[in-house]
Amino acid sequence: MEPVTSVLVRAVWLVSAAVVLLLLAQPVGTSIQLEMSLGAIGLMILLWLFARGQVGRSVFLAVGSLIVLRYLYWRLSSTLPPTTDPFGFAAGVTLALAEVYCFYILMVSLIVNADPLTRALVPADDDADLPSVDIFVPSYNEDRHILATTLAAARSLDYPAGKLTVWLLDDGGTDQKCTDSDLAAAQEARTRRADLQTLCAELGVSYLTRRRNLHAKAGNLNNGLQNSGGEVVVVLDADHVPFRSFLRDTVGHFAEDPKLFLVQTPHAFLNPDPVERNLATFDRMPSENEMFYAIGQRGLDKWNGSFFCGSAALLRRTALEEAGGFSGVTITEDCETAFELHSRGWTSVYVDKTLIAGLQPATLSDFIGQRSRWCQGMLQIMLLKNPMFKRGLKPIQRLCYLSSMTFWFFPIPRLIFMIAPLLYIFLDMKIVIANVDEAVAYTATYILVNLMMQNYLYGRVRWPFVSELYEYVQGLFLIRATAAVILSPRRPQFKVTAKNVTLDRDQLSPLALPFFLVFAVLLTGCCVASYRYLFEPGVTNLMLVVGLWNGFNLITAGAALGVAAERRQTETSPSLAVDRRAVLTLNGMAVDVAVERISSAGCQVRMDAVVPMQRSTDTNAGLLSVPPRDGLSAEAVRAAIPVRLTAMTASGEESVWRLDFETLPPEAYFVLADLMYGDADAMARFQQRRRGHKNLLAGILQFVWWGVVGPVRAAAYLLKGNPAPVPAAAPQVEVPLPRTVTMHRRLVDGARAEPAANVGSSEIAVRSAKPVPKVEDATPGWLQMMLDAENAALVRDRRRNSDSPHPSAG
Repeated sequence: MEPVTSVLVRAVWLVSAAVVLLLLAQPVGTSIQLEMSLGAIGLMILLWLFARGQVGRSVFLAVGSLIVLRYLYWRLSSTLPPTTDPFGFAAGVTLALAEVYCFYILMVSLIVNADPLTRALVPADDDADLPSVDIFVPSYNEDRHILATTLAAARSLDYPAGKLTVWLLDDGGTDQKCTDSDLAAAQEARTRRADLQTLCAELGVSYLTRRRNLHAKAGNLNNGLQNSGGEVVVVLDADHVPFRSFLRDTVGHFAEDPKLFLVQTPHAFLNPDPVERNLATFDRMPSENEMFYAIGQRGLDKWNGSFFCGSAALLRRTALEEAGGFSGVTITEDCETAFELHSRGWTSVYVDKTLIAGLQPATLSDFIGQRSRWCQGMLQIMLLKNPMFKRGLKPIQRLCYLSSMTFWFFPIPRLIFMIAPLLYIFLDMKIVIANVDEAVAYTATYILVNLMMQNYLYGRVRWPFVSELYEYVQGLFLIRATAAVILSPRRPQFKVTAKNVTLDRDQLSPLALPFFLVFAVLLTGCCVASYRYLFEPGVTNLMLVVGLWNGFNLITAGAALGVAAERRQTETSPSLAVDRRAVLTLNGMAVDVAVERISSAGCQVRMDAVVPMQRSTDTNAGLLSVPPRDGLSAEAVRAAIPVRLTAMTASGEESVWRLDFETLPPEAYFVLADLMYGDADAMARFQQRRRGHKNLLAGILQFVWWGVVGPVRAAAYLLKGNPAPVPAAAPQVEVPLPRTVTMHRRLVDGARAEPAANVGSSEIAVRSAKPVPKVEDATPGWLQMMLDAENAALVRDRRRNSDSPHPSAG
């Protein structure tokens, strides 16, 4: 009975779809089309405001889709140039194909993401029943400090110690590199290898390297598989630090489904990408990847299409062994591996809970390099292992993978949309045959409906037009990467993305030139369009429409110039707002403090206003530790972080101190891992604060503002030029601390001990007392005033002494 019902349901859907398409193809007048579109928009607004649940959501998307389909039919049937104009016809067809691509991407995203799956967390089994786990941290050239933080956090995960092994898979210290013909490079590799072996021994981590660097990251992971035996394999990028509950919140899914090969979790980042930093949006706008992880992966998960993203994931060893390990034909081993295992009947799960915190590329150059690798790798899979012809995949899985792969063709239509209006403005080439009324009735309403659907689906995780900005910024450079992989699918090579690069000054990106050139061309186009519309006889209102289209491209290019004008980093090490209790030991006194914000380089703590410093021998160096708790590693209980007080402010009846970390001994990384990565909700709270819905009007105004301000800031950087590197800062001077009258005596005694024969009295005072560091918003005002008064008194005393007759002068 059930198969019959299924057939009837499908038949009803097919008949309904045929009827709808037939109605959409009926010719109507322009005014009627406008009325129908406005009516549909009004209905969508009402549904948005008052309809709740899946039915209202489906009706909203269905009404919007009808307007989109109607527009597409009109574009393909009524607006193409005649074949008697071969150049215009070719350009018109090219533009139409670019629009068909965008329609395809929209429709696929609606199918996949119309009802994203929300999974409940599955509790882990009792400790005795938990699977053994190997954690792989593949490394190539990452900083020791980054690796130590990730490894210590992995060792500190809430999981039975006897069932957890952490592996550092070092591809930067292979035998091949240690015997390189370049003696300097070989020495660097040998030094790295010895240093990381020592670090791993101190952290209780297994170190593993290999003979040769074959098949890049996939080969490194496969070497780890061959030398380990855990039932579950966790892959963490070297700069992806796991929160303590990572395994407890994920590993339970494997017990529920014996065919489960993958549990993927979101990637979240402590630092802004170049777009977020240079537009100053990191603290208020959702990151670019949040749309993919908050909605896209959940949509794929509904259709058993969620795929491996290279890190923050758990994989079943038996599944990997069945497929011959991690796939390495392309440079995106993650998606390729999931693609192979899905085709073999294995299943995947996506857990929508942030359980790691990573680092993003800091510079625009590194960001583009990373996206070029993603682009080429996904296109490689499509060209070499096309999902349409892959045996074992279900039809909906084929569509899921196709959507993820064909998305990376976006640079081509973006380029077409940028060039198309310029052809009409400069060459009078008519590539769309339509009048202004039709442009309003069809095109304008289609654009509005498209924006409404995107804002309806993604408004909490993606501001309006931000996708267009990211695609434009990448598209100028990915055109070349796309062409290269199409011409030679096997040629691209894996390149490691640089992380933790610092920008100590404002500067133009080395990639800024193309952004300036495109902006200049588009600006010229707007000027020419305005002139022709206002002064050239015979020019119709269509020039105004095309000019507005070019104006939108100009705004996008202006915002992109703001991205190319790179701001200096305000944080040398990315920090996270937390709420953790700790103990600060200073001058033999232990004080309970609340850690409010912490990074791998320092933290901010709050404490009672009692300052434990009264003697002249007191220092501002101490130790920060965490109180013992159940499940905490022995290393963390014994260890403490060496800290130095660098700033303090009064806050009501409390004081806020900034502590910089001194050079960390290996065991101190366990304390850092507990304080910073002990509570996964800290990262979730930060993400949720940025996920307020951005309506269309506010989003448009924000985008226009970026388009206006971006060129101004880029031009200022260009005129200023890139300054010489800032010299290394002098050793930091200790922050003056509240003391008793002993401090005054010490300063006076120091002044008397200073030779005064050839030195002025005011100079004596300056050299005698320690200088007060200029820490912005750090040193309390009353403390600064007290120190200034002390120094001024010393100056006055010395001046009086130098002006009075000396006893031996008479």
